[in-house]
Amino acid sequence: MSDTPLILLTLIALKAGAKIMDIYEAGFSVDSKSDASPVTEADGAAEEIILAELAKLSPDIPVVAEEAVSKGDIPDTDAVFYLVDPLDGTREFISRNGEFTVNIALIENGVPVAGVVYAPALGEMFWGGRDKGAFRAPVTNGVIGTQEAISVREAPAALTAIGSRSHGSAETEDWLKQYTVGDFIAAGSSLKFCRVAEGAADLYPRHGRTMEWDTAAGDAVLRAAGGLVTTLDGQPLSYGKRGRTDETDFANPYFVAYGDRKLSTSRKV
Repeated sequence: MSDTPLILLTLIALKAGAKIMDIYEAGFSVDSKSDASPVTEADGAAEEIILAELAKLSPDIPVVAEEAVSKGDIPDTDAVFYLVDPLDGTREFISRNGEFTVNIALIENGVPVAGVVYAPALGEMFWGGRDKGAFRAPVTNGVIGTQEAISVREAPAALTAIGSRSHGSAETEDWLKQYTVGDFIAAGSSLKFCRVAEGAADLYPRHGRTMEWDTAAGDAVLRAAGGLVTTLDGQPLSYGKRGRTDETDFANPYFVAYGDRKLSTSRKV
C-alpha cells in the first residue's frame, strides 16, 4: 500500500466534516446537477477542502472527486489515485437524519487499499487499510476519541441485512430470498459498509446505480475488517473503470457487500 498515513486522511475528513456541519446548522439551499441528483453548497465546500489538503499531502497522486467530475474536471488516472465523495448521502443531509458521510479512498491497481468514512452529524469515524486493519472512533467537538479495532462477524443462522434508506428496490428484496434473513436495517450513505464492517450487519446488497466514489472508502474499510465486496457474478468490485463503450466512467455494476466471506458462496437451500 502507498505510504499515505491513514491518520492524516482522517484529519482531512474531520476538517471537511466541520465545514459540512457549519452549513448543516446554518441552513442551506438545494440545487440539482445535470443528472437531476440533489447538491448543496456543503458538497462543494467540503470537496474544496479535501482537494486542497490532498494536494499538500500527496501532490503526485491524482484525485477523482464527485463534484469536480460533474463539472467535467476529470484527471488522468494511473495505477494509484484517490476517490473522493465529499458528502455521500446528500438526500440524508437534506432530510436531516444525520446519515451522511465524508468519503476518502486510495486506490491501487483497481483495489481500494485505504479508506476513511466520517459521519460528522453522528460523531462516528471509520477507517481501514490493507494489512492495517479497520477501526472506529467517536468524534466529540471535532476531536477523534479512543480508537477501537473492528471486524466482521461470523454469520449467524438468521442474518441481518442492511440496505439503502433512499434507494431501495424490489430486486434487492428478491435477491435476499436466497438467505435466511431475520432483520433488515435501512441506512443512508456509505455507513452501510461500516455497519457490516463492525459486525452490526451481515449483508449489504445494492441493486441500483452507484459511482465509485460512493463505495470506495466504505469498501476499503470493510475489506480491512475482513469482509468482501463483489459484483453479482462473484468478482471483486474494482475501481478506475474508464473508457467503456457501454457505461459511464466510474459507474459501478450492482454489487453485494459481505461480512462473513463464506456468505458469498453459500445460499439458503
